[in-house]
Amino acid sequence: MADKKESDFTVTDRRRFTSEGEVTPDAPPEDAPAETPRIIEPPAEAPQQAQQERVPPPPTAAERQAQSDAFDASKKQLDAQLEGRLGGRRPQDFEMSFERFIASLYMSALMQLGLMHEQGETPQVDLLGGRQTIDTIALLAEKTEGNLSTGEENLMQNCLYELRMAYVEVTNALTRPPAPGGPEKR
Repeated sequence: MADKKESDFTVTDRRRFTSEGEVTPDAPPEDAPAETPRIIEPPAEAPQQAQQERVPPPPTAAERQAQSDAFDASKKQLDAQLEGRLGGRRPQDFEMSFERFIASLYMSALMQLGLMHEQGETPQVDLLGGRQTIDTIALLAEKTEGNLSTGEENLMQNCLYELRMAYVEVTNALTRPPAPGGPEKR
């Protein structure tokens, strides 16, 4: 059987009344100030400032260069392994460009809105996801204003227009009450 150690921990009952409503014998007198619990509040700093304090410092220039070199070496190694396995296409044909990035977001939004789906699959609607993707493209349009080629700008604006219109159509279709009388029976 294990030896029981004596603890330095003491429990003190500070309740003023017993369960029967009697005053406890060691209760402080009524005129003694009651101990109020201390509430520790976080400093009244802006949430953004608190977030910035938790963000680690960025990597140094040397660390960024080493990471970039390692990434490039890894890409070249993978490209060499894929050479000849891509059906006549080169690995460089799959490199990311701004247009491909926007097209990727566009296709994601269409899938989230249930307007595109894999063959044989039932379309799934994710309105919040679709809205976030549309908002992401709008954010990119705002942040890249004045830095895009005419073609990139046109692509982005056309994607935004089509996706916003599709979003409105899908939300209207989902919130529209059924037609009176429902489908006709034959």
